[in-house]
Amino acid sequence: QAVVDFERLSEHAAAFQGHDVGFCCLGTTRAKAGADGFVRVDRDYVAQAAELARSGGCKHFVLQSSRGANEHSRFLYLRVKGEVENLVQAVGFDRCTILRPAVLLCKRQESRPMERMAQQFLGAVARVFPTAYSVPVETVARAMVASVLQPGKGKVEVLENGAIHELGK
Repeated sequence: QAVVDFERLSEHAAAFQGHDVGFCCLGTTRAKAGADGFVRVDRDYVAQAAELARSGGCKHFVLQSSRGANEHSRFLYLRVKGEVENLVQAVGFDRCTILRPAVLLCKRQESRPMERMAQQFLGAVARVFPTAYSVPVETVARAMVASVLQPGKGKVEVLENGAIHELGK
C-alpha cells in the first residue's frame, strides 16, 4: 500500500510501477468537495492515475463508474463519470473494464441523511427487485475481482448493474 498526494500525483509514479491490473474506486461528492473539487477528484485524479498505471506497465484497468454515466448529460455527476470513462479508455490499456453500479448500498462514516433514507428504501425494494436499483458494495468488489479472473469480452467491457450482480455473486 502506498499513500500518495493526489495534488502531486506525478511525483508518486513509482507507486504505479509493476502492476498488471489496476482497480479504481476513487470518488467524492459535490457536497463534500464542491463542483470543482468533485471534477478534480472524480475525473482528473482518476484519469491521471490511469495514465500513471499504464506507464507503469498496467495491462487491465478496472474502473468503478456509475449507472447513467454519459459525457453529454446535463447532470454534473453523470457527465463527469462519462468523461472519465472516455479518458480512461483513451489511455490504451490492453483491457479496460468499466462497472456502472446503481445506488451503492453501504455503511458510511459520515452522515448523509438523504442517502441513508434512499438506501433504506432501496434496500426494501431490493428484496423484490434485487438487481434493479441498487447493489451492495461487497457485490461490486467481488465483480471487480471476478472481471479480472475471467476472459475478457473485448478491449473494453462495460458492466451495468445487473451484470455486476451476476458477476459478483
